[in-house]
Amino acid sequence: MLTEDFKVRFYETDALGHVNNTVIPGWIETGRLPIFDFFGEMSPETQSLIVARLEVDFLLPIYFGGHVTVKTYVSRLGGSSFDITTEIWQKDKMCAKGKTVLVYFDYQQERSVKLSQQLKERLSTITHPEHPLDA
Repeated sequence: MLTEDFKVRFYETDALGHVNNTVIPGWIETGRLPIFDFFGEMSPETQSLIVARLEVDFLLPIYFGGHVTVKTYVSRLGGSSFDITTEIWQKDKMCAKGKTVLVYFDYQQERSVKLSQQLKERLSTITHPEHPLDA
């Protein structure tokens, strides 16, 4: 599992003093960035990962002045896609949970690309110790 710690910044909060809902997807994106390194050089001229779906469940407010921990792990491996689950914690409480479906995509041929066995093996190293990987 990957972890990233953030200090909640004032501009990320709204008039009610908690983190605005638009901030959470940005934290989710930042948490999954190390996974892109597994795929090497990516660009619109070659192959890349695209976000096919992003779900966010807002469980508890997140407040200014404290730190948050973003926990990111692979929760499903498919043929050409995989799911990333992200948990956002503050003060030992899960405050938000997200799921991102990423598709390995060939821009030249405009179609998905199968994940190699090597990529699947690397991705399977980033799992949650308490949640088995879905196939």
